[in-house]
Amino acid sequence: MSKLKYALYTGCTARESTPELLMSTMAIAKELDIELVLLDEASCCGASHLQDFDDQLSLTLNARNICYAEKLGLTMVTICNTCQLNTAMTKERLDSDPKLKDQINGKLAEVNLEYKGTSEVKHFLYALIDDLGIDAIASKVKRPLTDMQIGAFYGCHNIRPSELHHSSNGGESSYKPNSLDRLIVALGGKNVEYESKNKCCGFHVELQAPQTANRLSGTAILDAIDNGAEAIVTPCPLCHLRMDTQQAHISQEMGREVDIPILHLPQMVGIALGIERSKLGLKHHVSDVKFV
Repeated sequence: MSKLKYALYTGCTARESTPELLMSTMAIAKELDIELVLLDEASCCGASHLQDFDDQLSLTLNARNICYAEKLGLTMVTICNTCQLNTAMTKERLDSDPKLKDQINGKLAEVNLEYKGTSEVKHFLYALIDDLGIDAIASKVKRPLTDMQIGAFYGCHNIRPSELHHSSNGGESSYKPNSLDRLIVALGGKNVEYESKNKCCGFHVELQAPQTANRLSGTAILDAIDNGAEAIVTPCPLCHLRMDTQQAHISQEMGREVDIPILHLPQMVGIALGIERSKLGLKHHVSDVKFV
């Protein structure tokens, strides 16, 4: 099997608000012999807010980002659910509408770029599972997550709408996702079944309705805790920010203490691969990761 190589689109959050996500992603890629080429020229995806204000600008920015992966001849991988949604949505719209594609390419020509539609877009989670494979990851485990009960939290944008993501996430069900759960088991942990694993964390309403955001996060976290979770893992830095940094406010809103470590996907993998704590950025968490 040839070495896996991808163009890594980090988005904004992993560069600034959650540097531990980029740090741990690069750390596990090295351990798993995956080459990641950083797309340093890429810009923000619009975060599902720009789209409401200027759809054409959003399409142009996301197409521009994909162009950089196309120039490298590589699949683009994302490490943020919202980046995955916006980038994949742009690709789907441009690939299915030649007129719209021509309009966007008219703007891209101003910066000497052309969107062709030759690069696949997928979340790093599915690059690990679909391309590298669960068995290959399991064979690299040095510190099994034995006796650890971990709740997988998928969030919204990596699994919805299902028709958009179906071609690039192994056909995972948005109603009963299982990729993260299978990964937890492959790493030696115990996956916790709970109803809220595919619900919204509330991040995108945090500024407008913080109580609603806290209620959404709190419902999911407490559901996981009540079903035995000792930690939660998510593939999205926005879900991580909401659930890791806001536990004091969530506790106040829910009327119950919320105190549980929230792991980024690559951090969980890195712990099982035996990568030292400092290289996974665990010190950046607000909720203490006690078991490492």
